[in-house]
Amino acid sequence: MVTKKSWQEFREAGLLWWINTTLHMFGWSIVFDFDDDNNLKEVYPARVKFRGFDNAQVTEGYQKVSKYLESNIEELTKETFE
Repeated sequence: MVTKKSWQEFREAGLLWWINTTLHMFGWSIVFDFDDDNNLKEVYPARVKFRGFDNAQVTEGYQKVSKYLESNIEELTKETFE
């Protein structure tokens, strides 16, 4: 029922962008904090003042989510109807 996944996979699938797009409406965001060597230190929710992303980030986000869906649609559909 549960398969643990990495935060990296979550980000690469565009899901962090997708969730933050919704959270921005309420002044919230999920923040990924990296050290100087680009290692993930922590992930936490935060209150933010900005709302939304610029056009390049939106385009990249939709591309990532679309690619994820394209690669996983059969499994997602199967799981939905089990």
